[in-house]
Amino acid sequence: QVQLVESGGESVQAGGSLTLSCSASGYTFSSYYMAWFRQAPGKEREGVAALRSDVYTWYARSVKGRFTISIDNRENTLYLEMNSLNAEDTAMYYCAAHPAIKPNYKLLSDSYDYWGQGTQVTVSS
Repeated sequence: QVQLVESGGESVQAGGSLTLSCSASGYTFSSYYMAWFRQAPGKEREGVAALRSDVYTWYARSVKGRFTISIDNRENTLYLEMNSLNAEDTAMYYCAAHPAIKPNYKLLSDSYDYWGQGTQVTVSS
């Protein structure tokens, strides 16, 4: 049974940094596509970053250059390092996983079957 548990969300000042973690279990971690999504109140869930085998990465334009996705295969943990945070980054952040994703679908929520419960990030200006 695939389980994903996010942690690390908190309130930070604009311009600050934060690293989210997603602990995974129940599957072969390194063989899956992993991703971070976020959802702000009243908005649709948005793909932030995705990764495959710590080699291939994809980023939303809104976070490219500020966020970094990475994995630790020994610890079965996915990370999202977030820098230069601003108020528009305020959202619930979710970790997601799926064994196979079609090209150009890496940051679409419908591509992923397994989700964590989310961790809240609040950026105050």
